[in-house]
Amino acid sequence: MGLSLTLYGWGARLARPLVRRKLARRAVQEPGYAQGVEQRFGNYGDLPRYQAVPEMPLLWIHAVSLGETRAAAILLRELRLQIPALRLLLTNGTATGREEGQKLLLPGDIQVWQPWDDRASVSAFLRHFRPTIGILMETEMWPGLASGCQRERVPLVLANARLNEKSLRGAQRLAWLARPAYRSLRSVIAQTEADASRLRSAGAEVTAVLGNLKFDVEPDAAQLAQGQAWHQAAGKPVVMLASSREGEEALWLQALAQLRSSDPQAAASVQWLLVPRHPQRFDEIVQLLQGAGLQVSRRSQWQSGPQPADVWLGDSMGEMQLYYGLADVALLGGSFAPLGGQNLIEAAACGCPVVMGPHTFNFAQAADSSVQADAALRVAGMDEGLQQAVAIASDTSRHSRMRRAALQFAQAHRGAAKTTAQLVAAVLESTEGFVNSSFEASLFDEDSV
Repeated sequence: MGLSLTLYGWGARLARPLVRRKLARRAVQEPGYAQGVEQRFGNYGDLPRYQAVPEMPLLWIHAVSLGETRAAAILLRELRLQIPALRLLLTNGTATGREEGQKLLLPGDIQVWQPWDDRASVSAFLRHFRPTIGILMETEMWPGLASGCQRERVPLVLANARLNEKSLRGAQRLAWLARPAYRSLRSVIAQTEADASRLRSAGAEVTAVLGNLKFDVEPDAAQLAQGQAWHQAAGKPVVMLASSREGEEALWLQALAQLRSSDPQAAASVQWLLVPRHPQRFDEIVQLLQGAGLQVSRRSQWQSGPQPADVWLGDSMGEMQLYYGLADVALLGGSFAPLGGQNLIEAAACGCPVVMGPHTFNFAQAADSSVQADAALRVAGMDEGLQQAVAIASDTSRHSRMRRAALQFAQAHRGAAKTTAQLVAAVLESTEGFVNSSFEASLFDEDSV
């Protein structure tokens, strides 16, 4: 393993120029990638070294992108209740994750980029900040990072962990790297039994299966209310393509053209809303829609509310709950192209029924359970998706039933955050001898078990 990891580390070190080039290309569309580039290689400039003490642990959370950062926010809220004195070290890998993560910071907290996975960058990161414990969100396993934490005796927890079949096959092909990394984890908290089984096959020792942290999301009441108010003013049902990925807008345009041809009355009976997943594609999608002869009204240009148009474009970040309040039905992005789907839990928590395509392997159990609960509907493709979404939005009784089912589905699966935080606190206690009276009390609270 030592030789294998050394070769991997040298390969990662030699890849640094390619990483810099990739970041420069991405920064053309997303300027955030041009900020703090040297942090990725262990250079922290004037950022002070952090010296954690037992009474004030430095808790490091790595959340690569937007979805993981939102899950981390749910866990962090509970961790701050159980360990009030903690300080946060937050790392992200994408510009959208980093921007979202800024909302989580309190005075004394630190946010930097995820270190690149060569030995020098990882060692510089760990020795500069000296985190007391590390929490990796969902899927973020890096061999160099895991090895570095072993060397520096930083216990790692993989929280809200998931692993799909494709990723498992990749881990098994690279077992000489992946298996030691998974074995090094102090605690693995899986979302589902299926995830737990795959994680064990990859080499992890699973501590618990607690469900998805994202069920514990608390929808923003102000955003929901604003969306619902705009919905009332729309005068007709609103059907949204939510968190669409590259290629899906073209599929949507084809399906809309087909619906307009076969049933023009149905196509005109709803207001269409598109909310792309990635902000760097907003302008591109406007051009695509206008090229198809559609009039577009952009959220970024709304003053008192949506303007009349064929399509409303949700070109803003951090407002998904507003859009779910505005929509009657959501077509689930990432599920109509073979991309694994997006998180549908936020839609359910906002009471928005979902129509999903065939590709939901990243959230398989949540997708299947939502269908069984009548909170969502699965279709074979985008054509059927538009037809079914219009049908649900236009049928008051059916829509109300699915809306109630969505809210009940979300409520029934809550509770993972509190127990996950307790398990993290237990690792902290056993590793550092950190005494936290709030945590000790929770061990004897029957409601917390």
